[in-house]
Amino acid sequence: MKYGYIKVAAGTPDLKVADCEYNTERILEMIGEMKAAGVKVMVFPELCITGYSCRDLFLQRKLIDSAKEQLRRIIIDTADVDALILVGLPVSVRGKLYNVAAVLNRGNILGFVPKQNIPMYNEFYEGRQFTRGHGAVTDILWDGHTVMFGANQIFRCSSMPGLALGVEICEDLWGPHSPGVEHAIHGATLIANLSASNDIIGKAGYRRDLVKMESATAITGYIYASAGIGESTTDLVFGGHDIIAEYGAVLSESGRFENGFITAEIDVERLEYERRRMSTYPDGEDHDVRMGASPESMYIESEFELEKEETTLTRSYPAAPFVPGNAAEREERCQEILNIQSHGLARRLRHIGAKRAVIGISGGLDSTLALLVTVRAFDLLGLDRKGICAITMPCFGTTDRTYRNACTLIRELGADFHEIPIREAVNQHFKDIGQDPQVFDVTFENCQARERTQVLMDMSNKIGGIVVGTGDLSELALGWATYNGDHMSMYAVNSSV
Repeated sequence: MKYGYIKVAAGTPDLKVADCEYNTERILEMIGEMKAAGVKVMVFPELCITGYSCRDLFLQRKLIDSAKEQLRRIIIDTADVDALILVGLPVSVRGKLYNVAAVLNRGNILGFVPKQNIPMYNEFYEGRQFTRGHGAVTDILWDGHTVMFGANQIFRCSSMPGLALGVEICEDLWGPHSPGVEHAIHGATLIANLSASNDIIGKAGYRRDLVKMESATAITGYIYASAGIGESTTDLVFGGHDIIAEYGAVLSESGRFENGFITAEIDVERLEYERRRMSTYPDGEDHDVRMGASPESMYIESEFELEKEETTLTRSYPAAPFVPGNAAEREERCQEILNIQSHGLARRLRHIGAKRAVIGISGGLDSTLALLVTVRAFDLLGLDRKGICAITMPCFGTTDRTYRNACTLIRELGADFHEIPIREAVNQHFKDIGQDPQVFDVTFENCQARERTQVLMDMSNKIGGIVVGTGDLSELALGWATYNGDHMSMYAVNSSV
């Protein structure tokens, strides 16, 4: 938990439909395994104590009472577990049955969160047994204890206040207005989804996209735990598709049709930073006022405790975060970058009526990319590539390899080739300002860059063109671009790459 990381898990235990005792044994076993792995937030599937596929057995008092008894057992047996634990079960409230998530911490029940969206379409008939839950939070008496009941609950960690959890149950995510987004607006940095999502062709990819997008738009960590192969019946097949995502990226994903659990570390401090940075991210109270929310829709917060300790990271961070590792994705990304650059330049050329462009070519990566962009822009506009005045300006640091690269590149692309050596001009400038050409300092470097820029600017004046800049983002960000040198242009194409 130090440095803002929290280790979370989504688990799919083995179970038998309507066998609450067996299911609880498997849940407790998995809790023990998660505890050994250092997990602090443990999420199990929808109705995992009873099984999801009980159908009209849910209406039987024996099953409801058995689920209650086994939840009581889980509460007692996890008193020494330093974690927030979420399990699903049916709960009877004022004569109606609700599909709920029980939120547990150190032997205490913090609240019941009911499912709000009860599906009654395609293969789903939950409305036969369950009543739709509402956001308004009320107190109910459960097993001799007063427990909060309602969807609008946030569970916040006292030792790590940035860690705040909201709960969805399965279909809540699939509807047009997800409760999870409301939870996030009202302060939740984690969303737990207890799900029983069956498998049909193509559904896994759609499910993954839903989780990714909700975590992205709501700027949250998202823990999705789904029912597994023990639920499968003659009507439905469940694959136990567990997913953990953070801000639009999947951190961990289970294989399908195999029970078990997955873990990942959520960077809560990053989520808090992104929300502060995004000026359009709403404030919960302001959002309620604008939406005309009633007092019944307001949120209730409960605190839970976790010991603050070191979190061992298993997640990796790419050395090149903006470069996809997958070859096909990388090719697509490069094409996208080139299209953005070239269309931007084409628009500028069209706007000012320029039919010529001037660009300095060194044979290095930056100027090569800038020339490729310029060629593509000219092609988009139907202009002759000979209108691109490509100038190589050899001087002290020019090597045979970079010189040959520059010449070959210009000729192969069909641009108008110019070679203008600047050694004598730079030496004359050294004499004028009293610079020793054997002292390789910042003056030595900058004089060459500024001389090249002077050539480019004056050539553009001569031919009525526009200077295309070649300086890139790393140079600009790190201060390597020479003032009135590398970064000077009439239109820079690399500066946002």
